[in-house]
Amino acid sequence: MPLWRIYAHPDTFTLDQKRGIAAAITKHYDVLPAFYVDVIFVDCKEGNVWVGPESKTNFVRIVVEQIARAMPSPDTAEGRAWRTGWMDKINETLRPYILDRKELDWEMHISETPRDLWRVQGIDPPPTDSEAEKSWKAKNYAHPY
Repeated sequence: MPLWRIYAHPDTFTLDQKRGIAAAITKHYDVLPAFYVDVIFVDCKEGNVWVGPESKTNFVRIVVEQIARAMPSPDTAEGRAWRTGWMDKINETLRPYILDRKELDWEMHISETPRDLWRVQGIDPPPTDSEAEKSWKAKNYAHPY
């Protein structure tokens, strides 16, 4: 599961923009069941976001937890290239909503959570690329396997 938390001032995104962002992020993870992708917008009113000593209303902070898949290790050139490519792909996913909006400042990071510490509807998710995972993707919900 990727869990995206997007912290921003309540006026930063319209409902249609939020819908577009969630759809674009879900498409970014197209190998996963769509219901694995959680996007939570957290409204931060004026005075609740500080960058250093300054209160900001134009700052967007994105915190991503990836669980369903692990990225390759950064210890190899191939792993570093893959990770850089992934971050570049995220930039393109967010471009129309954040990067192209010059009035916004933003930052993001990705953390990886061990897969064995994750459940959906109380069920351990099926192994990667297994028939059970394909069934979860096709049906778009968690079910016993």
